[in-house]
Amino acid sequence: MPPLNRQSITGLILAGGMGRRMGGADKGLVEFAGRPMVAHVIERLAPQVDQILINANRNSERYAAFGYRVIADAIEGYAGPLAGLERGLAEAAHDLVVTAPCDSPFLPAVLVQRLHESMGAAGADLAVARTGDQPHPVFCLCKRRVHAHLRDFLDAGGRKVDAWYATLSVVEVAFDDQPEAFSNINTREELASARGAGGDRAP
Repeated sequence: MPPLNRQSITGLILAGGMGRRMGGADKGLVEFAGRPMVAHVIERLAPQVDQILINANRNSERYAAFGYRVIADAIEGYAGPLAGLERGLAEAAHDLVVTAPCDSPFLPAVLVQRLHESMGAAGADLAVARTGDQPHPVFCLCKRRVHAHLRDFLDAGGRKVDAWYATLSVVEVAFDDQPEAFSNINTREELASARGAGGDRAP
């Protein structure tokens, strides 16, 4: 695999969920440390990639105001992160797509670099971040060529990320030195806790 550069990667921010655990709020637009959560994700991910896409199924105009293209799921009914990844793989300008959720404002500044290095070393189709023995499947680097395979999986009714991963060559990449970087904010309680911990801390 050739050396990583910003021209080779599309970053896909997953903001297409219903926010059930946040009382139905659009989590990417919930304010944290003075800005919408998605703004923090963009700030950390954009320097690592050449293109940013935002997968969102509502409030598309508000997301577009951040200056990036917004793409909605092709599957109706909030089908989960794989539906967002499917659109990202379909619309990406590059052969590699990295994903990050809109509710993880502390994501690592070396996320893409480490995933890319491990993917190349393993010859894998997909690299996923892991801390300890816990994988973080929505933080992944994926080859665009698996798009048709994913579309077929979704068309057959598949929705679970781990079930799809099981059909691919996957490498898990340790980020044990940055466990807090993968903290996501799913509930109002977690939001209050993160704000109380300093809000804009950078693990």
